[in-house]
Amino acid sequence: MHIHYISEQNSILNHFLAQLRDVNIQKDSMRFRKNMERIGEIMAYELSKTLPYKEVAVQTPLGIKNTTVIEDNVVLCSILRAGLALHTGFMNFFDDAENGFVSASRIHGSPEIKVEYQAAPSFQDKHLLFLDPMLATGHSMVAVFNKLLQEETPKEIHMCVVIAAPEGIAYLQQHLPEYVHLWVATLDEGLDENKYIVPGIGDAGDLAFGEKL
Repeated sequence: MHIHYISEQNSILNHFLAQLRDVNIQKDSMRFRKNMERIGEIMAYELSKTLPYKEVAVQTPLGIKNTTVIEDNVVLCSILRAGLALHTGFMNFFDDAENGFVSASRIHGSPEIKVEYQAAPSFQDKHLLFLDPMLATGHSMVAVFNKLLQEETPKEIHMCVVIAAPEGIAYLQQHLPEYVHLWVATLDEGLDENKYIVPGIGDAGDLAFGEKL
């Protein structure tokens, strides 16, 4: 698996990540969603540098400009509900991308992940971008990957996460093909006894949209 750590070089990304973690700033759910969205935009920009481009001639009011545009179709697919704000950030940059949404939940008392809801376009021979803010154990992402790729084969697969634990990365390396790209905004210390990322940010879905029952 090809791993890309975006925050290794200082940039405005680290500023938004710091705000995302701050317990005082987290009290403002609108600002939390906006910071997640802006992080998505930065990640989308960095990922876009690796996509294939083609040359085009653009007619301007005063002449012709030869330039490049993304050659292949892109599909964005996020895991509900925590991935929605991150999805918006990617969609702001990949504004002509097709979009898919998947639910993944743990069966009570079991490590098994159940994928119950799936609404996604065809991604055959397209660039498929999985979006999920948190990579803890990695089980949800692998379960969604296996579910979606039962019948179709994308041209490239990019897994995009904001905060990752080393345990989750190791699990993905063991269970996903070598050609998959993993994009990580920042890497944290590890998981606690409850499988929460430390220091992490807490529950991204609750912080963005309110606590669930």
